[in-house]
Amino acid sequence: MSNDGPSPRKMAKPSGSNGEDTGDTDAETQKALVDIDSCQNEIDALNEKASEEILLVEQKYNKLRKPFFEKRNEIIKRIPNFWVTAFVNHPQIQLDESEEDCLTHLKKLEVEEFEDIKSGYKINFHFEDNPFFSNEVISKEFHLGLSDPVSRSTDIHWKDGQDLTKKNGNAKGRKRPHEMGGFFPWFLNNDDPCSDEIAEVIKDDIWPNPLQYYLMELDGGEDEEGEEDIVIMEEQEDDDDEANDEAEEELIEDEEGGEGDEDAYPSEEEAEKEGG
Repeated sequence: MSNDGPSPRKMAKPSGSNGEDTGDTDAETQKALVDIDSCQNEIDALNEKASEEILLVEQKYNKLRKPFFEKRNEIIKRIPNFWVTAFVNHPQIQLDESEEDCLTHLKKLEVEEFEDIKSGYKINFHFEDNPFFSNEVISKEFHLGLSDPVSRSTDIHWKDGQDLTKKNGNAKGRKRPHEMGGFFPWFLNNDDPCSDEIAEVIKDDIWPNPLQYYLMELDGGEDEEGEEDIVIMEEQEDDDDEANDEAEEELIEDEEGGEGDEDAYPSEEEAEKEGG
């Protein structure tokens, strides 16, 4: 015998406080649970439809944003060391000294999401001529819509003796170390594309608004300078107070000395008597 309607999820029978079935109450509860399951199916269908519509909206606005990203990249080219500064200032990115020198030649960064968005994206790093490698562009792309997600990286054509993955650079001590241990080891590592934190940072944080990291001061530099200014101002105020106190003391001494001097000179009447 076939059932035309959807079969409900298998559910355990509710029981009373003593573990015995509750008869009519049990039947009513079972029917309510079936009705809840039916409502949940409707909600899930709407959620799936919403996800599809959200993707369409994202695709639309990705196309609208693209010319502004391109315009921004052209403007950024006018600022020396823009991208390396943004990377250095980001708390989740760690560069050693050699990598930092290399990334001073990074002239353009772009993130390209695949057409359907959910299947993956590609990060392109455009470099000017530099002493480290001959590639003009190195890319890392993520294919996440597959049953077995993968990521791929461009082969870097290092110049003689400049392979930064084989050098022991000195990591900057101003930020906590990251498990990948540097930019190029991250770039070439494709072991776990679904948990690539640095790629997500670049795509979802640095790329949408790099200006905030370019302008950021590390280690609270502005605050420290402000505190120094306050200390200097307080020292100046103390010096001024001491100078005022000394001036007042000198004035008092002069006045007291003046009173003593009046007694040292004779009055006009005494002078006339002496003259007479």
